Amino acid sequence: MRERTGHPDPPGAADPHRVAAGAVSGVPAGSDACVHPLPDKVLAVRAAEGDDDAFAVLVRRHSGRLTALAYHLLGNRPDAEDAVQDAFLSAWRQLPEFRHAAGFGTWMYRIVTNRCINVLSRRPPALPLDTIPEPVATDAGSAPPRLAETDATAAALTQALGELTPELRACWVLRELHGLHYDEIAHVTGSSEQTVRGRLFRARRALTEAMRPWR
Repeated sequence: MRERTGHPDPPGAADPHRVAAGAVSGVPAGSDACVHPLPDKVLAVRAAEGDDDAFAVLVRRHSGRLTALAYHLLGNRPDAEDAVQDAFLSAWRQLPEFRHAAGFGTWMYRIVTNRCINVLSRRPPALPLDTIPEPVATDAGSAPPRLAETDATAAALTQALGELTPELRACWVLRELHGLHYDEIAHVTGSSEQTVRGRLFRARRALTEAMRPWR
């Protein structure tokens, strides 16, 4: 096991760009599988000391859920993969300062969420929801009406999420799509539980109102 010297990429270490990009895109990044007997905490300690294989296992173990999170926040896979790859590179450099106050997965959720919020903050405002036409009534002999209605509803929900502020969207996604508890969301977003509850209330109210025509 090599000692980390403080340089972001220690001499002799595997290229963190290759490790992160390979795992996020589904291409094997090394000989380690995501199924591994060691827990995250031990792997994180080893990775912080310069164990490249330990870091590769962590990347492959968590890349699926993190990419799903980034996709739910950003709405497209290329941006999601870029955000997760950047997050793992940031984690690689910050591992010596990782104090294990929270689990490695929760720590990564925080890094990914912050990166996605930054991306969303730089995007132009979403188009108003009323630019999406409501599904047109179809005859019984035409294309399956339920499929058309489902597509329209999904598009409307995506648009409605895009109209939320990045902070409201992050709280809603973390709670409703990823099942995090209020205290976990507070840790991930760097806010209080009271703030999380308030943001969730506003997000749910906004989405309920936006989706009313599609009920």
